[in-house]
Amino acid sequence: MATAVTDPEPRVNDGFRFYFASWYKKSPYFGRTVEAGCRSWDLYNHMLIPTLYDDDVAEYWHLLEHVTLWDVAAERQVEIAGPDAARFTQLLTPRDLSTCEVGQCKYVVLCAPDGGIVNDPILLRLRKDRFWLSLADSDALLFALGVQAFAGLDVEIREPDVSPLQVQGPKSKPLIRKLFGDAIADLRYYRCADAELDGIPLVVSRTGWSGELGYELYLRDAARGAELWDRVMSAGEEFRIRAIAPSDQRRMEAGIFNYGNDMDVTNNPFEVTGLERLVELDNDHRVIARAALERVAAAGVRKKLVGVRLGGAPLTMWLEDFWPVTSGGREVGRLTSAAYSPRLRINMGYAWVPVELSEHGTTVLALSPDGPIEAEVVPLPFWDPAKTVPKA
Repeated sequence: MATAVTDPEPRVNDGFRFYFASWYKKSPYFGRTVEAGCRSWDLYNHMLIPTLYDDDVAEYWHLLEHVTLWDVAAERQVEIAGPDAARFTQLLTPRDLSTCEVGQCKYVVLCAPDGGIVNDPILLRLRKDRFWLSLADSDALLFALGVQAFAGLDVEIREPDVSPLQVQGPKSKPLIRKLFGDAIADLRYYRCADAELDGIPLVVSRTGWSGELGYELYLRDAARGAELWDRVMSAGEEFRIRAIAPSDQRRMEAGIFNYGNDMDVTNNPFEVTGLERLVELDNDHRVIARAALERVAAAGVRKKLVGVRLGGAPLTMWLEDFWPVTSGGREVGRLTSAAYSPRLRINMGYAWVPVELSEHGTTVLALSPDGPIEAEVVPLPFWDPAKTVPKA
């Protein structure tokens, strides 16, 4: 059965246990998340990532009203460095990086030779010859190493000792100002800079997975994870800081996708609503997916990942499996994500549908375990399309 808003726990998962093992990596903040009350984890880039502390709705409202701290060390980094770093990084993505300045971040897609999305990381340009790719959940390091083997370019590719924390919420700016001063607090949206906190080496960026005002603290020494956590939590007490897990409700309001769940390497950027803009091929850059993406652009796509507004009772937590999507009595796609927005008071979702059913206002059925639910295709994002909140 589907989980209802009144259920204290997801019913489908009742009776199941997840055991930690030595091959599941723990973040430098793991002990502190346990002390803070985390009681649910997932695996992400082979590392445990918190998914729930006490109540996802309470965590959501705290994110919207105060400031929150997230352990996202599972966002592993791929570092690309060397004389040919810019040319090599451009090979991996169809996004035009020629105007990307040192200290700038960009949301990009990494694409395979057939155009499939390998990952959708945040790119940070730290130096003229040094880039980080802050990864979603896939083995993009192995992909980059494979490309390196045949690229004939002078680069070094590795996973550096970097473990991010996210500081998200409307009170994140005064907290960052208290910790780092004006230069870091006043970073423009999608900018980054080197920083230090009591001798702890960091890179700080004005980015996040929430759609809220926020920052990411890229710790460059895992041995100092607990120290960094404690320093941020102590400074944040006056702003009512609390630890939470990444908010599925808030990321969906913002139209943010979850790689590996909403889309994967079998999908290309033209099929995903909003990612079409990341294909910038009106240039002569060498991009390994160029030929494939140019063919897709010319031929069009047969399916789209779209936003849907779902009927039915308010949903909680996340889907425990994909829900089939039907139209006219036949299965035509699947619902990949769904959550209830406490602010908007609607059930939101992402669904794969044939392109002929992707127009706004089109209605399909999502087959929940409790029965069919009407789903209307709507524009993305569900909230703040101009991104006035994170840009504040």
